[in-house]
Amino acid sequence: MQEETLRSIVVLGSTGSVGTQALDVAAANPGGFKVAGLAAGGGRVDLLAEQAAAFGVEVVAVADAAAVPALKDALSARGARPTVLGGPEGVAEVAAWQCDTVLNGITGALGLTSTLVALEAGRTLALANKESLIIGGPLVKRLAKPGQILPVDSEHSAVQQCLWASGPDGYDPDSVKQLVITASGGPFRGMKREEMADVTPEMALAHPTWSMGPFITINSATLVNKGLEVIEAHLLFDLGFDRIEVVVHPQSIIHSMVEYVDGSTVAQASPPDMRLPIALALSHPRRIPGAVRAIDWTRAHTWTFEPLDDVAFPSVALARHVGGEGGTAPAVYNAANEACLDAFMRGELPFLAIVDTVAKVVEEHQVTPADSVEEVLAADAWARARAIELSR
Repeated sequence: MQEETLRSIVVLGSTGSVGTQALDVAAANPGGFKVAGLAAGGGRVDLLAEQAAAFGVEVVAVADAAAVPALKDALSARGARPTVLGGPEGVAEVAAWQCDTVLNGITGALGLTSTLVALEAGRTLALANKESLIIGGPLVKRLAKPGQILPVDSEHSAVQQCLWASGPDGYDPDSVKQLVITASGGPFRGMKREEMADVTPEMALAHPTWSMGPFITINSATLVNKGLEVIEAHLLFDLGFDRIEVVVHPQSIIHSMVEYVDGSTVAQASPPDMRLPIALALSHPRRIPGAVRAIDWTRAHTWTFEPLDDVAFPSVALARHVGGEGGTAPAVYNAANEACLDAFMRGELPFLAIVDTVAKVVEEHQVTPADSVEEVLAADAWARARAIELSR
């Protein structure tokens, strides 16, 4: 990237997996990006201070206001003096900070407010926090202008690239037959449901192809993450659930495909490295040369595709159901899953009971419109509490 393309960015969730990789991209392209602000939860204050000092940021925030004194001390020890903010309101202020692009890498439903604030401030939103779009669909879509949201998930970035291939003026939805979202299958691909009865957190964290945070990794083991991605694709690309297919691709090289009505399928391929979709979302419409290592075409490759086993992994079918219900249903699906995932990690809930419990919570929920943040968060809170009750 050339000096004249310098782009100012804010990274939310900077100490997490996506956030640290986004800063890797920025560090590798110092003439392309200026990091204006950072925000994180507050659990890794030393890393946050180190990042802030390394990039000379203007502002830094921690969602845990109690961590502000420790952050100030850590910054002072490194000779850094950015504006320091605390609490959820501080993170929201960083999300609206003067910049070109906000990357929202906050994990889970906590990212909703930041997504809404960034959009309302007119920032381009590089969206890694899929949950905010899924639970706040109508709210997010109401605020977002065309092209304002750029997906960071590798699957949706792949779909976007395949659609861009249709031409610079966008694509004709009537020319698309279906989107094909690929899934690695996770660590338990090929196993029958009964074979997963004794899965431990350590087993679920052993993803075969991707290096991600624990939250997303276990969601990938249950394929809840893929269910969330189906809902996200529906909202991002305005296609019905009957036009979004999931296929298991263990090698994780084809990240997704678009099948057109004439029988042609366009696929996006690259090694499984999140820095590519991150770089593309931060630099769009340009591409960063050498953002990741390309596929070595001098070697032989074998890529396979398998149908999804909905009996062993019912989470995707459940996601289609809640996505079709709309309103507060997706928020309930997501919140119940987050509560169940925590219970599983604590050893209080069996692996198979994660999705089973989510399904029970979804079944009990009375769907209402998701017309305000308060309604979404109320459904979220109810689902978490009910999931915890059912987990005991």
